[in-house]
Amino acid sequence: MNCKAVTVAFVCLWLSTAIFSQEKKLKLSDLPAPVAKTAARESKGKTVRAYSQETEKGQVVYEVSLVVDGHSKEVQIDASGAVLEIEEQVNLENLPPRVKSALLAKAGAGKITKVESLRKEQKLVAYEAQVNTKGKKSEIQVAPDGGQLDHEE
Repeated sequence: MNCKAVTVAFVCLWLSTAIFSQEKKLKLSDLPAPVAKTAARESKGKTVRAYSQETEKGQVVYEVSLVVDGHSKEVQIDASGAVLEIEEQVNLENLPPRVKSALLAKAGAGKITKVESLRKEQKLVAYEAQVNTKGKKSEIQVAPDGGQLDHEE
């Protein structure tokens, strides 16, 4: 196979991956009934910014983006209506000292622009921070106690 054919093959593969993993914006009325029921429960008293759907690891998941007391919160829901994950923005200054120190150490020379708590099955599993280092954006995670995670959440 020549170089041009290999390049075309990689571009096609990359485009198909990008297309199929893209988030699809939805309306509440587009959600399956079990998802809509969970979305209504999770958003009660909060401002809904958006509903969306995407496929992650071959599974269709729905997300409700909310604003709660001025900060963001995303709730991921599976097709049966079960809550998979909750990401909620937290203030870096309000984190336990060990968590804050660990995030700052991992960020290095980068600037932390946003921190979120990650919950699965109603249990805090990690803190995640968005970092901007000389215009390059990345994410870092630490365990709930500020330690190293066995795997990325």
